[in-house]
Amino acid sequence: MEALINAGGKGTRMGPCGIEKPMQVIGGKHVVQRVVEAMRGAKGIDRVLVSVSPNTPKTEAYLKSIGVETIRTSGEDFMMDLHESFSVMSGDYVMTSPSDVPLMTSSVIDCTLDSFKPEMQSMIVLVKAGIVRQMGIVPSYTRVLDGEEWVLSGLSVMDRKGTLEGKYLNECCLKTDWKELAVNVNTQAELFLARKLF
Repeated sequence: MEALINAGGKGTRMGPCGIEKPMQVIGGKHVVQRVVEAMRGAKGIDRVLVSVSPNTPKTEAYLKSIGVETIRTSGEDFMMDLHESFSVMSGDYVMTSPSDVPLMTSSVIDCTLDSFKPEMQSMIVLVKAGIVRQMGIVPSYTRVLDGEEWVLSGLSVMDRKGTLEGKYLNECCLKTDWKELAVNVNTQAELFLARKLF
């Protein structure tokens, strides 16, 4: 399966720090590099691409320097960027991920892929809100399912052609307690926490 890492956003919640969010260094590596390495190490992923935009020129230059395939998008809107990326990809299904999940591992990716079945059409990975709070993060958005509170991890598997055609896709949820997906670096506080964890 192909993987698409989204690294073209404006990163407004990080504030004016002078460094593009995917290029923040955590544990001696750029956070986007950590996500790329996790994807490349997964048995079920055979091609890794990263979407970049005018918002992230240093990220684009860095990724090209280490031999990572990039797709240039407008960077104006997440769904628009997703469609632009999907239009130049070729697989039936795509694993999508943000570029700012530094604890992500190859084994978590493979466990996600093992759980996905084509009849699902799309599958999003959720993490228990309690796990996220235990990590010291206050979730900005939660979803209640079956009486429990969950946080969107950002990791998902999507029907590429169905998405491009604007079809309504069934949305299945993979409920997890994976700490590896609990830290999503969107703010300075989350960046500080992620660095402490390493």
